[in-house]
Amino acid sequence: MSRVAKQPVKLPPGVEVTLEPGRVSVKGGKGTLALAVRPDVRIRQEGAELRFEPAGNSKLAKALSGTYRALVNNMVVGVSQGFEKRLQLVGVGYRAQAQGRTLNLTLGFSHPVTYSLPEGISAETPSPTEIVLKGADKQLLGQVAAEIRGLRPPEPYKGKGVRYADEQVRRKEAKKK
Repeated sequence: MSRVAKQPVKLPPGVEVTLEPGRVSVKGGKGTLALAVRPDVRIRQEGAELRFEPAGNSKLAKALSGTYRALVNNMVVGVSQGFEKRLQLVGVGYRAQAQGRTLNLTLGFSHPVTYSLPEGISAETPSPTEIVLKGADKQLLGQVAAEIRGLRPPEPYKGKGVRYADEQVRRKEAKKK
């Protein structure tokens, strides 16, 4: 059995889990998330804990039990605390402004870029060069952050572009004469 699957998922107060055949739903203060579960994994609820175990002896079932334990743990953390990603805009004239469900970006193109945020993700701009994305779904939050970064990824010579707050951009040496 997977080492990850051996650890139970502890449910904080205010989080409800609904176990149905082939589906897990987690409801909390930040929203509701659902996940389709393969029949290779058995999930049991014991009080305020969820336990995961493989349904068979196959290598796939053992691996999937740890994978689903990690996914459900991310769902529990998401609906109770939420997740956050920070992006920085580096470059002269690069700006961001959040207006409701859209993000207006000026990234050095001849036109402004508008990015519409999906349901469940919110954006704040504490400064014109910083974007804070928040949401309960960790996978969707990472996907949105990657799409925004993909609009103008950091370039290796001057480091200009959209980068994650903790990202280190490897710089190249300029061309010599």
